[in-house]
Amino acid sequence: MEAGTINVLLGPTGSGKTSLMRLMAGLDSPTSGRIVFSGVDVTGWRVQRRNVAMVYQEFVNYPSMTVYDNIASPLRLQGKAKGEIDRAVRAIAEKLKIESVTHRKPNELSGGQQQRCALARALIKEASLVLLDEPLANLDYKLREELRADIPHMFAKSGTVFIYATTEPEEALLLGGNTATLYEGAVCQFGATASVYGQPMTIHSAEVFSDPPMNFVTGIMRNNMMMLGESQVPESLDCLTALTDATYLAGFRAHDVEFHPATPRHIGFDCRLVGTEITGSETFLHLQQADQIWVARLSGVHDVASADTMRVWVNSERLVFFDAQGKRVAVGTEMTQG
Repeated sequence: MEAGTINVLLGPTGSGKTSLMRLMAGLDSPTSGRIVFSGVDVTGWRVQRRNVAMVYQEFVNYPSMTVYDNIASPLRLQGKAKGEIDRAVRAIAEKLKIESVTHRKPNELSGGQQQRCALARALIKEASLVLLDEPLANLDYKLREELRADIPHMFAKSGTVFIYATTEPEEALLLGGNTATLYEGAVCQFGATASVYGQPMTIHSAEVFSDPPMNFVTGIMRNNMMMLGESQVPESLDCLTALTDATYLAGFRAHDVEFHPATPRHIGFDCRLVGTEITGSETFLHLQQADQIWVARLSGVHDVASADTMRVWVNSERLVFFDAQGKRVAVGTEMTQG
């Protein structure tokens, strides 16, 4: 991870995000391997020797200090001049929209304000490594969206390595930068966020980086013909030439499910509607297809009546194929965000 970059750790609860950050911070020691920072092996260094700032989802502030003093505390420990501290505190407080409460103590604030105080203290420190463990989870939607947009700019010219843990694929896409997908204590893939999303290397990486969960259907390749259930993949799909006769899993995302075939490369499936979720801006349909439950996403509000069967379509160019070991072996075209 390079200075001035944003690096997202993306994975479900229990995948190892916090454990990895605690190793980087020096709060825990690795059982094997090394931790190298700027070419220096810091594996045995205590946390006090590392120029690290960390913010957890559960905010931590000094209860006896005002918000101003909480934010200023790292700069005072560094021996910065009073005027320099004051300018920095006021600037970061304004950026995080807590300038009007800097005279208060943390227990006089709302939960969101307390989290912004903890975030401001981490950002003002100008640490070489900043670790944020789901720091925006307790904030209201509007402020969370604003900070997601602002945080990358705060670090772009700072020379800081910025690491942000989240369970939300959408948050990773909004932050950009690089993303590591984690699953059960292992890093599945690491690279530019758009590339990891569009070209998942393993089935676990594809599952982690998809919300709603990726849909799957078993594919059988025989004599240069790929069958997905009872539907044949068009022979014109270029990626099929890379596949040998075997059984595969074909994956596609919820926004790739369509209700009318648009091109000859669309594959039809008969499904049964088993549930509908309306979020206000989107509608999610839960579809039974053989022994799988698929999710289809529609923009807007749709009052879809229950039906015994309904025909849905998937563009074969949006399929990604995985072998029996869960490794990606072919992709129709690069998968994109819907």
